[in-house]
Amino acid sequence: MKEGFSKLTKNEKIDWVIDNFFNSLDSNKKLLKNYWSNDIELQKIHDEFAENTITNFFLPLGIAPNFIIDNKNFTIPMAIEESSVVAAACKSAKFWSKRGGFKTEILNVVKSGQVHFKYNGDKKKLFKFFKIIKQKVISDCSEISKNMMERGGGILNIDIIDKTSEIKNYYQLSSEFNTVDSMGANFINSCLEQFAKTLETEFLESNLFNENEELDIVMSILSNYVPNCIVKAEVSCSLSDLQNGDIREPKKFAQKFVDAIEIAKKDIGRAVTHNKGIMNGIDSVVIATGNDFRAVEASAHAYASKNGQYSSLTHAKIEKDKFIYWIEIPLAVGSIGGITNLHPLVKWSLKLLKNPNGKELMRIIAVAGLAQNFAAIRSLITSGIQLGHMKMHLINILNSLSANSSEKKVLVEYFKKNKVSFRSAEKALKKLRKDELNF
Repeated sequence: MKEGFSKLTKNEKIDWVIDNFFNSLDSNKKLLKNYWSNDIELQKIHDEFAENTITNFFLPLGIAPNFIIDNKNFTIPMAIEESSVVAAACKSAKFWSKRGGFKTEILNVVKSGQVHFKYNGDKKKLFKFFKIIKQKVISDCSEISKNMMERGGGILNIDIIDKTSEIKNYYQLSSEFNTVDSMGANFINSCLEQFAKTLETEFLESNLFNENEELDIVMSILSNYVPNCIVKAEVSCSLSDLQNGDIREPKKFAQKFVDAIEIAKKDIGRAVTHNKGIMNGIDSVVIATGNDFRAVEASAHAYASKNGQYSSLTHAKIEKDKFIYWIEIPLAVGSIGGITNLHPLVKWSLKLLKNPNGKELMRIIAVAGLAQNFAAIRSLITSGIQLGHMKMHLINILNSLSANSSEKKVLVEYFKKNKVSFRSAEKALKKLRKDELNF
């Protein structure tokens, strides 16, 4: 056990890790330092994003051009390590750019949080008490909410919720907020903690309760589940307009597409993989724009279960001769606050997106998820998912086999007409090095 580890310098932390886990090999220390920025001030910024930082962990930042969203052209930044994701987004963007592009709609922007507390007395008195103090609970947050209100947001509502049927003596102050262009986590949590203080103080000073009735604050915290912060993204076209490349029979394609989504609505095994593909697109943009992808993931998957069964986040239908495909998804994201004003590549990514406000960013992220899902289902019901994925993964395989640049060039051409696998790539490379590869 290492006492006082957090007080060590970065170099001292590295030395301790290397000495205790890597047999003091210089190569391991060099590896960590190779990922440091040569810009001392830039590196300092990165060091202070988290605790006990010893190096930077890189993700590729790709871009997907040709997205037409609400009649505007966007190039979308995507930070992700998985092969074929960016390529798939690009393919979908190009396809739908010729068919009217993506249309979006903000359905709501309400976020929530709760003060969780226990109360062992008469619930009628508690509800009467809350009615009396409600406005004071809100007004006591005036200093906290002042700036947010000036931007058009703030506290929307507070209600007391009886949860005693689920847990003995358990109640909530359930609160709703509009955080405008920020993610708003700090704002919401600060408000909730002040709500709790006011609730507790007013309870102790009230003459409504006797000495045997007690109120105990358990915790105050925002909810990452935001079912009332919803954005919709949609594409549509005539069935005949679907014809393109591997889509040779558009009516059949559309029906299989609808069937694929229906399967994801009913079968959890498929639904999880289906939604994971959606999140490939969403998470990569969320990360690139400095937002909390864990919160977005958690909320999305909870929303997928809102009807009591985990299901598809996307929907599709055929209406007369028209194919309609859409997503409705909760997205609590922001374009200000957090690291959006600190991380240079986040600032660059937001500039690439024309400095969107919170609602605009919701629209863009939802579109990325829809585009990703379209590409995945298109592949699944036509050529199969592995054809494109493994060809994109080929470079990773060749790198792991230490192929040089000229070898990679030859083998990329070879595998345009041959099935990709690690074993097949390994064999082909051996043959190439023996000058025995024929194609």
